[in-house]
Amino acid sequence: RRRGGGGGGAAPAVSSQASPGGESFARNQKELQELCKRRFFYRPAFDIYGGVAGFFTYGPPGCAVKNNLIRQWRQHFVVEESLLEVEDTCIMQHAVLKASGHVDRFNDFMVKDVVDESKFYRADKLLEEVMDEKLKAADITDAQRQEYTVVRNQADAYSREEIGAIFKKYGIKSPETGNDLSDPYEFNLMFPTPIGPGGYLQGYLRPETAQGIFLNYKFCLEQNLNRLPFGVAQVGKSFRNEIAPRAGLTRQREFTQAEIEFFVNPKNSDHPKFKSVEDVVVTFFHSNEQLAGKDPVTFSMGEAYSRGIIKSQILGYFIVRTYLFLVSAGVKKEFIRFRQHLPTEMAHYACDCWDAEIETCYGWLECVGIADRACFDLNAHAEAAKVDLLYRETLDKPIEVETLAITKAAGVATMKAFKKQGRLVKEWLEKLPAEELKSLVAEVEKNKKAKRTAELSDGTSGEFEFLPEHVVCETKKEKVTTTTFMPGVVEPSFGIDRILTAALEHAYYARPKDPTAEDKQIRGVLAFPPAVAPYKLTILPQDQRITREAKYEELSGVIRKRVTALGHTCTVDDSSANLGKRYARNDELGIPFACTVDFDSLQDDCVTLRERDSMKQVRLKAAEVGPILHDLCWGRKTWDNVLSTFASA
Repeated sequence: RRRGGGGGGAAPAVSSQASPGGESFARNQKELQELCKRRFFYRPAFDIYGGVAGFFTYGPPGCAVKNNLIRQWRQHFVVEESLLEVEDTCIMQHAVLKASGHVDRFNDFMVKDVVDESKFYRADKLLEEVMDEKLKAADITDAQRQEYTVVRNQADAYSREEIGAIFKKYGIKSPETGNDLSDPYEFNLMFPTPIGPGGYLQGYLRPETAQGIFLNYKFCLEQNLNRLPFGVAQVGKSFRNEIAPRAGLTRQREFTQAEIEFFVNPKNSDHPKFKSVEDVVVTFFHSNEQLAGKDPVTFSMGEAYSRGIIKSQILGYFIVRTYLFLVSAGVKKEFIRFRQHLPTEMAHYACDCWDAEIETCYGWLECVGIADRACFDLNAHAEAAKVDLLYRETLDKPIEVETLAITKAAGVATMKAFKKQGRLVKEWLEKLPAEELKSLVAEVEKNKKAKRTAELSDGTSGEFEFLPEHVVCETKKEKVTTTTFMPGVVEPSFGIDRILTAALEHAYYARPKDPTAEDKQIRGVLAFPPAVAPYKLTILPQDQRITREAKYEELSGVIRKRVTALGHTCTVDDSSANLGKRYARNDELGIPFACTVDFDSLQDDCVTLRERDSMKQVRLKAAEVGPILHDLCWGRKTWDNVLSTFASA
């Protein structure tokens, strides 16, 4: 039943008890939302028409931050891990999503108000909210706390019957009206769309970007010189018809995913670069701890692997790489954990899955799903499309194996018995996998006959009855130089909009107010790392008199030209507001550096460079700003390096 991670429904939290950091996110929520709306980071789509839940438009700074997040993701994974990248369609035909399991199993449980049927609720989310309220009760006992915590942790893992029974046990009603709720029922989350003017070909807006990678695995393997392991990435829009979208950008109906499918030999879970990450310390929330109502644990990745918490080096490697990416994007490391899916919660395609969860004002939010999908998808598409997707690996040394095959006489008997189709049936028998041939022979020996449905090489199929003379077999010894298998897949799936939400919350803080100042406005700051900040530099003339000077145009032109030539964005704020107010409004956009041109600049070609968080300034030549900014944005220099190199201003 469960769907995949990386951008769908919100993930469970441990409890309603937030950490001190989590409480600060909740306290700042209103201020941050007001800032994001006022500065147009994002706002509801179709806002002038009243908007529709689950759809948002990114404004200029929000779009810039999102693009920078994706650029950082590409650098961190596509470039540094030497991945291939594809771009597939947003509309997928029915056959593809039927084979992948989405048509039948991409569902959430829904309940509705039995009196007001316009009110719908996603069952697991409503259950989480009810448990949160129970956990806040002042007179709660330890036994009740553990009970409610376990129920909350499993909210996304119950079957329809189980969650229905729990709703009855706790007497859960419609939160808006107090009316009774219907029994839970399944709701498919895909958006259907007809393809073509006749509408006879059924399609869907894709619910994930992953399927476009699986469909093109064969062609990407060729581009990788037919070598395993290798990874393929895709970034793009996905669409899910959420039952009750809420909580800002965290549960949208149209959202951006960045996914990797890393194709591997399923019998080899080692990763050549695992040693480089085994000392990184990560917080794990194993399924055993969740079911027991216990707290997460912290280990180095090497220790987690040796203890069996993480069973695959490949999975462990991508967990650490995901952690490092999130930190580089501005997420605070103390608010990141990796939660293992419960056995009953696992997506239909996964054999193990860990979510990167980030603490926000909404609790612990699933932002990345890292799943071991095994061979599910390639097997499904190979069978449905009748395409051979097996990987053929050349052995270092040929090996001698025993094979079972029908005798020449059995082949002749088969061709005579089935007449026009005899040759094709004989070929089908000869290609039958050893286990299936053994099963057929055993059934014929027992019953003197056996029926099988055969897909023949001319595209036809039929049911054929085999007699003892058709399946006489002999054992042969032959040398084998290749082995075949279906590749397994490890999939890190990133919800870009959710990571952006977490980065905004973790970046926001308010400067302490000056009690003597007349202006009582909150001075909010977004402390983005330079890599994801919407703009890297703003140029500020000291006041408007400066802008009338030809020398100002020359100096600002030199700065802009060098900064943009190095690939960085730059703005100019030459409004009539005083310098302090202009610093403040660029701080709340998250711009890390500000360059001030003053009257002295007109004489000595020097400008002042200010760092956002420390508010410290240095004096340097205008021509030096671009290269220094470039080094700061790429992490080649720190602000302390700059302070030690140039004179303070």
